Amino acid sequence: MLDIAAMSIVLSHNKVQEQAGLAVMKMAMDVAANQSESIMALEGMNARAMETSVQPFLGAILDIQA
Repeated sequence: MLDIAAMSIVLSHNKVQEQAGLAVMKMAMDVAANQSESIMALEGMNARAMETSVQPFLGAILDIQA
């Protein structure tokens, strides 16, 4: 049987491993959130670029009469 000191060390080691795993998972989730925000921003810019490439003359000239 394990003595109390050995059990304490094992439990402490497991707790540290769990905390490290949670920290890594949080960092991965933050990176994923940042990447999704970047992708959404790029998608919006691509949509505007596509609209102007399909109809490049649209909105280029404004005729005003007084």
